[in-house]
Amino acid sequence: MSLQPQVEDAQEARSAFFIGADSDVLEEQDHHQLILQKANALASGNCLKEAIDLFSAAMRYGPVQPEQLGTLVDCILRNFKRKTAGPDPLWRRSRDAEESRRDDVFDCPNCRSFLGEPVTLACGHSYCKRCLQRQRLSKCKLCNGTVGGEEKVSVVMCGLLEKWFPDELKRSKTLCEVDELCRTRRYHEAVSLATDAIQCDPELMAVARLSRAEAYMALKMYRLALEDTEFSPWSSCFAEALFRKAMVLHEMGQVDESLQVFLHCLAVDEDFPAAKRQVEKILCDLLSPADENVKVGLRETTQNTSPHMRNKTLVAEAQPPSPVQRQHQARAASAHDHLERLEKRWESLERPGLSRARSLRVHGSGCGDEGLKRVCSAPQLGDEDKASLLKRKLSVSDTEHCVVDSGSNKLKKQGVAKGSKQKAAKAKTCRSVPEDLLDPNDLECSLCMRLFYEPVTTPCGHTFCKNCLERCLDHTPQCPLCKESLKEYLARRTYMVATVLDMLMKQYLSPAYAERTNAHLEETRDLSDLTKNVPIFVCTMAYPTVPCPLHVFEPCYRLMIRRCMDTGTRQFGMCINDPKKGFVDYGCMLTIRSVHFLPDGRSVVDTIGGKRFRVVSRGMKDGYSIANIEHLGDTKVESSDELQRLQELHDAVYEQARVWFQNLKFHFHNQILQHFGPMPEREADIQATPNGPACCWWLLAVLPIDPRYQLSVLSMTSLRERLVKIQHILAYLQSIPNN
Repeated sequence: MSLQPQVEDAQEARSAFFIGADSDVLEEQDHHQLILQKANALASGNCLKEAIDLFSAAMRYGPVQPEQLGTLVDCILRNFKRKTAGPDPLWRRSRDAEESRRDDVFDCPNCRSFLGEPVTLACGHSYCKRCLQRQRLSKCKLCNGTVGGEEKVSVVMCGLLEKWFPDELKRSKTLCEVDELCRTRRYHEAVSLATDAIQCDPELMAVARLSRAEAYMALKMYRLALEDTEFSPWSSCFAEALFRKAMVLHEMGQVDESLQVFLHCLAVDEDFPAAKRQVEKILCDLLSPADENVKVGLRETTQNTSPHMRNKTLVAEAQPPSPVQRQHQARAASAHDHLERLEKRWESLERPGLSRARSLRVHGSGCGDEGLKRVCSAPQLGDEDKASLLKRKLSVSDTEHCVVDSGSNKLKKQGVAKGSKQKAAKAKTCRSVPEDLLDPNDLECSLCMRLFYEPVTTPCGHTFCKNCLERCLDHTPQCPLCKESLKEYLARRTYMVATVLDMLMKQYLSPAYAERTNAHLEETRDLSDLTKNVPIFVCTMAYPTVPCPLHVFEPCYRLMIRRCMDTGTRQFGMCINDPKKGFVDYGCMLTIRSVHFLPDGRSVVDTIGGKRFRVVSRGMKDGYSIANIEHLGDTKVESSDELQRLQELHDAVYEQARVWFQNLKFHFHNQILQHFGPMPEREADIQATPNGPACCWWLLAVLPIDPRYQLSVLSMTSLRERLVKIQHILAYLQSIPNN
């Protein structure tokens, strides 16, 4: 008996099995994505309890990454703010205390400390390098601009700060050294350097203690780390102090407390990416199944999803539980007592009178830094219990207001509002530049050798006048000083003024700045005159009312187009080439309708014809031609009889042109429509504009005749002569057999 049929049957069975298994996997993935989408929708709608249910269920169907919980974090933060929205919530007082500080141009907008090693972002605002390196910023706090993270230190501003404030710059560099020691895991050296800095210079205390807290935490000296984060609840780095405190609590295993402090940090500063990532990780741990191999469908979850999923879940529940499931259910059932104790601990944490010392005693972590034990929020909780616990912790309560304690004791807590108001009322003294150190040459553009006007700082850290930089990028996408590639910077074309430098010039060099501004305005005024020194694009024929798309790639014309846009005229002249004169004596003004810039600096310019002109004199400016011109217009016919004959001639030519256009081959007909649009409608008043009927110029643009002949028609100021010329051209074209 042959074994071949049996082998084939086995192969078919195995194939069917794998196909069925693949189908189940795909179905599980679909369910997983469906639940995640619905959970995100509920979180966006602020339905916190339902969102937690679905996110918890999603983790039973498949893995969920922490970054996928961003919507849930936003929902929890909104509920946290609402829950703590008493008459004067602590997080609002914290934020108001920061915002009440008088702005100092030499302070970092993020940490409110001295702007040591300033980095200017693409939006034009400057931050200290320390804040950007520590990834405490994802958007500009002043304008919500994106932080690229690749910008280098501003060379000009570094030179100014080193000259004007050498002592403060030295302090700032000391803090950077402490951070560098922490990054290289030389924590003992970091503690020693930070301690010396605090003792020698009290002005460094606010930020240096936070850096030292990071080192203490790495050394597992948690008590000292907490003391450094709580030294002053209204410090200039309050959001970062909360973040550092939450990190210490999390390292100690006090996940519940750390979660609330992280939320407090985000309530003070929503743009704190590191804090949001930590909350996402904590939520992911709290909602994750105790055993990743256990995937149990919840009835209440599937009731909110598709009917197909409900049927699948009911079938699964009808079957006897597996040993792993029974073990999971037993573990969940045995955790109820611990759940109640954990609820009480959360309630006590939410009461405003709880001090840090008491919190440490409750968790058995006040007996020394080295002996601290890590305590999990819910070490034996089942999946359903953890989701239920999380909902109770984070849900909105109409009767209870939660205030997270960030002070050291009850007396300090009671007096914090009064102290904060006193400190908020006491404005910080702004730094002033020593008058004997002011030198306009320090704020001079290296390209035009004049005081900066609209200073722009490139990603490589060099600063130029905006116009000067754009002219250089017209020729090559590289920094004029260091030759670093600026292709991406050129592609974005976001040349935003460096606000700090601009403010410094206006405040400390006002006479020189006013003189520089007047010079710029005078130059712009000269460029705005549409009869003198008009820019001329030497390229092709252009006609009134007819579109003229242009591809601009030459550096001189890039500059010319940009100047037309900057001055607001949005106009330039178009002429064809003349071997002897450079360009012919007659042309047409073009009005820029839109400009599409390409990543490499080229542009596609959409223009339309305007007035005709005659060249009076010629010249050159910055590589392109200019001319003094006088505008042309048709001579009007006054006699009614003559006007009647002119109207009849116009109608005859229009009908002749319409017939010619309709009889064109399909290919040519479509090409004309694509480039020039349809033939203009017949006009009631043929003398309404100085240029006459639009159909004449449309015909002149599409008729296949020599440009010199077209130029002769363009220069005519008699509508009758123009119509006769076009009539002769149409008659000649119609006499040629249509092949």
